[in-house]
Amino acid sequence: MISRKELLFQIVLHIIVLLFFSFDKNREAINVDRAIFLLYYSIATVIVTYFLMPKYLYKKKYWQFFVAFFLVVTAVIMLEELLLEPLMFPNTRRADSFPGVYVALLGVLPVMTILSGCKFGWDALQKQAEIDELQTTIQESELQFLRSQINPHFLFNNLNNLYSYALQNSPKTPEIILEMSGVLRYMLYESKEQFVPLKKEIEQLGNFIRLYKLQIENRGHVNFETVNIKPGYKIAPLILIVFIENAFKHSQSGQSSNIEIDISVKMTDSVLEFHCKNNFEAVPSLDTIAKGIGLQNVQKRLQLLYPHKHQLDISEENKSYIVYLRLELEKA
Repeated sequence: MISRKELLFQIVLHIIVLLFFSFDKNREAINVDRAIFLLYYSIATVIVTYFLMPKYLYKKKYWQFFVAFFLVVTAVIMLEELLLEPLMFPNTRRADSFPGVYVALLGVLPVMTILSGCKFGWDALQKQAEIDELQTTIQESELQFLRSQINPHFLFNNLNNLYSYALQNSPKTPEIILEMSGVLRYMLYESKEQFVPLKKEIEQLGNFIRLYKLQIENRGHVNFETVNIKPGYKIAPLILIVFIENAFKHSQSGQSSNIEIDISVKMTDSVLEFHCKNNFEAVPSLDTIAKGIGLQNVQKRLQLLYPHKHQLDISEENKSYIVYLRLELEKA
């Protein structure tokens, strides 16, 4: 079934080809005889473009296509030489007016090649549009899946901490629950869009850090600094939280005191730079797999959302875990 766009494209294309090949510059008018032959070639081209190309060429049956194309061209020339010319020019010697098969071939091939080539180009563009739409759908589905992993990951880590505080009857347990509910509310309801306002995301980083600082209590120091955060920019939600979560988990996994976590977010023009550094003691932990899932998740999201627009460096130096992330942000 031909779409309206394709039908309009074919009509415009045939008119242009008709005018180009049948216009007589000397008489400054359309040569009717040429126009009739061009219409005949156009009808033959329809067989090639709407039958042979879908049946053979697009299915990679190249030899079958070229053989069939050769047969169509041969049939067109034979009908032209044996039927059309005698009917249109009964009193004219064909040898004088039409020097034979070679001239007929030079008349048929350019027209059929142009019309078939344009049809091939149209089909290629439509196929590319379908591929782009499919890739977008797959990318959106993959992003939704990756984001859906964040909430269980967050809950898993924090419920373990909350459980330990509840066993100790810690007076901070209600405060931790309240902070968790605020962060979860943002995760579930306010971060559903692919991008969120940068200011809002930074605000939630502060809430998230306060939640984890409650668990550290007086066992160390946490520094969170923001510099020149500009309004009007947007960022993918829950990207930075994963690194901060890992920083707190790394620091708490092997040491009970002297925890040092330094987090900074600053902007230069439209570029956001995120630094996160924490000390840790290398102790084998069952949580290693969970950490790996979180980092793999955020790395995949960065590749999908910021292709060629991000730089992520993760390193370990002198019992310190260092994360540097550079993002080129767009305005909301």
